[in-house]
Amino acid sequence: MGELREPLRELIDCGLPQALEVMGERWSFMILRASFNGLKHFEEFLTELGIARNILSNRLAKLVEHGILKREPCADDRRKIEYRLTDKGFDLLPAMIALRQWGQKHGSEFVVEDPVLVDALDRLPIGPVSILSHDGRILNHTDLNMIRRGDVGKRLDGTVATPGPALDRGSVVDMETARKAAAS
Repeated sequence: MGELREPLRELIDCGLPQALEVMGERWSFMILRASFNGLKHFEEFLTELGIARNILSNRLAKLVEHGILKREPCADDRRKIEYRLTDKGFDLLPAMIALRQWGQKHGSEFVVEDPVLVDALDRLPIGPVSILSHDGRILNHTDLNMIRRGDVGKRLDGTVATPGPALDRGSVVDMETARKAAAS
């Protein structure tokens, strides 16, 4: 994937090992999935997931410690605790959906999911999670490259690229315009 290779032995300078340290086992993902589905109480997680009490307690504590979930008193009964997703937790949604889609595509059995995850606006199934360029082009592994931070934006022909406007929630990219801009 490019001109350089990541220093694979240097675990500190890469986000993947850090993410795996927090999320790298099944129950953490299952708790996160349950949180995205609206579960908030210890007993709900326990019942719905079929997880052992000690494992659930341990995983919830770890997710809270890493700022993925936060503990808050219940609004209707201050003696009870709710586990709520933080912004950091919500940022894991694309990774969760990508793993789910990968499992649907490559799992040992074909899974027809019900309910179906849809776009709230038009209620059609979401598309595949993709790697997007700065201007919204869908990339695959052949479009990726590793370079030194100081060379970001320097094209092979010597010209310098500048990022276009940032994509935001709900952004729609005209791919024809993006192609023409990339060609120039």
